[in-house]
Amino acid sequence: MAKKKKSPRKVRKNRLLRFFKSKQTHLGFGLFLSLFGVFLLVSFASFFMHWKADQSALGLFAERQVEVKNLLGKIGASISHFFLYKGFGISAFFIPVLLFFTGLYIILNLSLKPIRKFWFWGVIAMVWIAVAIGFFVPKYPLFSGVIGYEINDYLKVFIGKTGLFLVLLFTLLAYLVTRFKLTPEKIQANLPKKKTKSTKEHTVGLDDVTDDGFITAAIPEKPDSTLDVPITSDELEEPKDRVEPEKPVEQIISPLKTESPIKKESLQVEEPKVEVKIEVEKTIEEDHLIENISNKLVEDFGQFDPTLELSEFKFPSLDLLKDYGSENITINQEELEANKDKIVETLNNYKIGIASIKATIGPTVTLYEIVPDAGVRISKIKNLEDDIALSLAALGIRIIAPIPGKGTIGIEVPNTNATIVSMKSVLSTQKFQNANMELPLALGKTISNETFIIDLVKMPHLLMAGATGQGKSVGLNAVLTSLLYKKHPAEVKFVLVDPKKVELTLYNKIERHYLAKLPDTEEAIITDTNKVIHTLNSLCIEMDNRYDLLKDAYVRNIKEYNQKFKNRKLNPENGHTYLPYIVLVIDEFADLIMTAGKEVETPIARLAQLARAVGIHLIVATQRPSVNVITGIIKANFPVRVAFRVTSKIDSRTILDAQGADQLIGKGDMLISTGNEVVRLQCAFVDTPEVDRITDYIGSQRAYASAHLLPEYIGEENGTGLDIDIEDRDKLFEEAAYIIVNAQQGSASLLQRKLKLGYNRAGRIIDQLEAAGIVGPFEGSKARQVLITDVLSLDELLKNEKNN
Repeated sequence: MAKKKKSPRKVRKNRLLRFFKSKQTHLGFGLFLSLFGVFLLVSFASFFMHWKADQSALGLFAERQVEVKNLLGKIGASISHFFLYKGFGISAFFIPVLLFFTGLYIILNLSLKPIRKFWFWGVIAMVWIAVAIGFFVPKYPLFSGVIGYEINDYLKVFIGKTGLFLVLLFTLLAYLVTRFKLTPEKIQANLPKKKTKSTKEHTVGLDDVTDDGFITAAIPEKPDSTLDVPITSDELEEPKDRVEPEKPVEQIISPLKTESPIKKESLQVEEPKVEVKIEVEKTIEEDHLIENISNKLVEDFGQFDPTLELSEFKFPSLDLLKDYGSENITINQEELEANKDKIVETLNNYKIGIASIKATIGPTVTLYEIVPDAGVRISKIKNLEDDIALSLAALGIRIIAPIPGKGTIGIEVPNTNATIVSMKSVLSTQKFQNANMELPLALGKTISNETFIIDLVKMPHLLMAGATGQGKSVGLNAVLTSLLYKKHPAEVKFVLVDPKKVELTLYNKIERHYLAKLPDTEEAIITDTNKVIHTLNSLCIEMDNRYDLLKDAYVRNIKEYNQKFKNRKLNPENGHTYLPYIVLVIDEFADLIMTAGKEVETPIARLAQLARAVGIHLIVATQRPSVNVITGIIKANFPVRVAFRVTSKIDSRTILDAQGADQLIGKGDMLISTGNEVVRLQCAFVDTPEVDRITDYIGSQRAYASAHLLPEYIGEENGTGLDIDIEDRDKLFEEAAYIIVNAQQGSASLLQRKLKLGYNRAGRIIDQLEAAGIVGPFEGSKARQVLITDVLSLDELLKNEKNN
């Protein structure tokens, strides 16, 4: 079959693309820009020497007999006259320099990102210098150029000379502050400090601690430290006796960095005339000295206590939680024996012999451990799951074959009468009270009736999933309650995201104790999608800031950093502070992905990958963590997953990468996968009135002035924000407006189909409709809102615009 020939148009297009992508093209273009920069530089320099003589010849460009004195002829004279006289004056010299370096970068095939920055600041500097020269040297308009002179003259009319001077000063200072990242602390640190001399010996003590966190130790010196000593050349080669000069006048020792100023002893030589300078340094073991200073501070003042501001804070008592009476598991011996007999009978029907069987009774399920006869395949028992469930008439059984760490096969059978596992019974256990964990979570009880405690810091993130009404929100309340009973408000902060708007509202009462929020935000619990996006990006900024602090402190994680800060080894004046853990709790994550998509996914992925070491942990709840809700990158960073009851085996595999969640009985019955094994738990039950009492108790105590403030994040505006002139509107503007209003759908794709337009033109018309107030602003992947409800209103709007 003959190959289809490409059209001439496609061939020309491919050739054009190859031409622009060619390295030879890049090299040629780079050489052109560099040489053109040199051309401009020579013509500009020549212009300042011969501009008077060449002034009259500028209008006679075509006359060959008219000569000019510019080194680059009439073209050089014309170009330099345009840029220097009619343009920016002396500051136009930025242009050839920028062109030369742009060409050089292209020739060397370097990244053009730095060049963009150079062009941006170069153009700003060019305009500023032109205006400044026009202000300070108004008698020489050639130096400022027409642009600098006219801007100067224009601004003087409106704000006067004093106002223009202040504007120039402000812009210069603003540039210096942003360019060199100046802060009041940096300026104060660089100011010269007065040196005090003392002839007495003085040891380093706490009395020498200054307000800025430094310790001053004065060491005596002689008034005259310059020695005139004749030294011969032989003595210079092999010095026998070394004269130890006096110690330096003063040493300023920082708790973070030790600096020993060098006192130079100048020895002048008479014969031969050679001047020798000997530098004497006092070497100090920096780490040893810092350790001694911090230990001295800790001895006298004690460790830094982050809870000092709320030192009278009292943790909620267990009496606030509801007592559900006797929670001891009642053993129904008849039920146990009946289930044993049925299991053995069912297996015998399939010719599977049982060597032994024993039962472990839990709050909601009983685990029957069986030891099969020799030679019985495990897979054969596993395939009988449905048959055993049928014979036991149970809601759903789960077979564990084999049980990890044991030589048995487990069959979990639901109890006829389940026992409630209350939050009070879990929190009152010694295991929780004495837990040596950073962020202990009491999730519930295992089949063997043991309290299950896990550290959120070691997880480091938690994914909770399950069908609607199976206990996800109760699980979130159990997690938050565990932390409220164990951690002081100075040690942990919560960022709560609640798209449902009703699940986490009770925690508003503890806003100034435990919650974190964005600046200038009324409510700490986030329900609006836009605020969620801003909050997640703000947490990313907080994460980056914390990593900078850890880098400066030479530590690897937040625990080491806080310990170092408590031991007073970090100086607060250098930006160091105590860092609380931040726990981000998201209920119904799938709803956020549906409404915001990538804008939520990207910061969540960053936090999931990087935030563990700086104490930011995620707890995400969703109904089904499918690939379109939680991507592989995010899911890989959630090794600990909790699955409540789901409806299918596929959903169970999606959550746990294993079956079993479809066999749970609901009402808080859950499986937790810690990476190595899957454990069945009965989630601790905490009711809404209990949470209400806890938050009331905490909220009634003395609190901080405000909630913990996250870094400010300024989002990018996606709308046009421009007023488009009526005369510049597209010819199809009115027709497009009627189509949009009739369909009540503001999208560019609709205009493409109806008017047979390209995407760019349709997009421009949508922007014009937004400027006219017919459609709303850009809303991500969703169609724009149509602000005009009917055609009559549209006619009236267009008529008013024409009249105006």
